[in-house]
Amino acid sequence: MTARSGDAPDGNDRPYNNLLRRLSAGDFALIAPHLSPAEAGPNDLLYNPGDDVETVHFPCGASLASYLVPNEDGRDVETILIGREGAVGGIVSQGYLPAYTRIMVKFGGPFVRMPVGKLDAAKSRSASLRNVFARYADCMLAQIFQSTACNAIHSIEQRTAKWIISAMERTDGDDVVPLTHEQLATLLGVGRSYTSRVIQTFKADGVLETRRGSIMVRNPDALRIRACLCNEAVKNHFEEVLRGVYPAPEKGN
Repeated sequence: MTARSGDAPDGNDRPYNNLLRRLSAGDFALIAPHLSPAEAGPNDLLYNPGDDVETVHFPCGASLASYLVPNEDGRDVETILIGREGAVGGIVSQGYLPAYTRIMVKFGGPFVRMPVGKLDAAKSRSASLRNVFARYADCMLAQIFQSTACNAIHSIEQRTAKWIISAMERTDGDDVVPLTHEQLATLLGVGRSYTSRVIQTFKADGVLETRRGSIMVRNPDALRIRACLCNEAVKNHFEEVLRGVYPAPEKGN
């Protein structure tokens, strides 16, 4: 069983979302009746800026959502990716507050969803449930801080390698990552031509190959050498705050 399925690979009967699996049995029981499974396709829109946030979306398996900030020139700049380590929408707010960013599905696949009001009600009944979601919000904020610093100081090559590795980690180390040049350009906040030049350099060095709608990583070690250490900083913070929640390769891979 791989992370491309929404089912846990170890027989766990919870959805394959590490944040949900981190909850105690009692806390999970508070929200389980309100969770509903869904499938989402790549580029499906979850929220636009200004939309009332009424639903919490938990990516499962290899599904990924992304936060994008619209700019006055019409471009969206990606800030962070959210996979099975977390959730998007209504994590810390009380009530149906408006979304600030655009939230879209990056890699399609299984999700589970629940109404924000039901999560708020469950958190009001359990201090430990509130604590887990507050800790996750701290980890998500750390990702945003790290992304801001990364965009300011690291090269396009370093950031390209970082984003590809980040996507690989959320697909349990799968060497085929469903990222297009256009999607990478959005992640990097640069024009497609810049991304294409970096990809061509990586191809010439034997680091990766491109396929229709995806990238195949040929040399993961060489890719890591080219990446900045921002992913590692985020993973280390997750381990300090919510141990075991950030995606790790399945046993045997």
